[in-house]
Amino acid sequence: MQYRSLGRSGLVVSEIGYGCASWWGKPRFPEADALGLVHAAIDLGVTFFDTGASYSAGEAEPRLGRALADRDVSRLVIATKAGTFHAGGGRIVRDFSPSAIVASAERSLRHLGVEAISLLQLHGPAIPELTDELLSALEDLKRRGLVRALGVNSFDPAVVEHVLGLAPFDAVMIDYNVLRPEREPLIERAAAAGKGVLAGMALAMGHTGLKVAKIRGPQDLWYAARGLVRHRDEVRRGARFAFLHRQRQMTGSQAALAYVLENAGVSCAVLGTTRMAHLRENAGASGMTLPPDLRAAILRTQGR
Repeated sequence: MQYRSLGRSGLVVSEIGYGCASWWGKPRFPEADALGLVHAAIDLGVTFFDTGASYSAGEAEPRLGRALADRDVSRLVIATKAGTFHAGGGRIVRDFSPSAIVASAERSLRHLGVEAISLLQLHGPAIPELTDELLSALEDLKRRGLVRALGVNSFDPAVVEHVLGLAPFDAVMIDYNVLRPEREPLIERAAAAGKGVLAGMALAMGHTGLKVAKIRGPQDLWYAARGLVRHRDEVRRGARFAFLHRQRQMTGSQAALAYVLENAGVSCAVLGTTRMAHLRENAGASGMTLPPDLRAAILRTQGR
């Protein structure tokens, strides 16, 4: 595993990060399997773990805390999110008031069982919600030693652009993958501003390999339903990149991750999986280089 600086935050992260969310955090996915994946990721050199207060109906954070309970976390960068939380009955509530964000951070500390949150990210805020009062509260969390770095997770380029000009924030998480080459100028500006860039959805939700058509277990049904309902355009565009999965020198997932990590402005490619073989395959993408002919094929398919 290779490592990169998270902007100017002082944090160093593994090139491949593990996302603790979705099916991984749900009680229907066996606890032993979920914890085993985190432990295996650590053994593979993964140091960046990403979760959120609202993920998996509020179950992901406590589960990650249990996974870390008997592990040395001194080298790990544990990231979580605030601003959304699960209110029961399948409802996700948004609240970016300073008091709600502080309370969320304090709950996350208890759930994760850590003394400080390595990276606290606001989860999909709108620009008007980024008030001076909120920024002051976030900086106070840093001063109190409860949070080491601050970030924003948003797939809205206008929000990310705004955040790049706000001094308290150290990092941004955006949707960058082979289906999102238009994010590259934004990544360049983020790097110039000293912000670390986390590539969320680095595998484009598996759409390049038509994951929605490969049903082998209940988690595949869950992901397929979500993809077909919420991301039909990505499923369609992802099919054009099926050639990534016909390479001899690397797997399709490794090729997709190598593309993301080829961008020097990206600190970490974050992905989730509930299968050990996939975890090992994806971790192996760190340090891989795209062959020139494969890079050219990706650019052609992107229309460049």
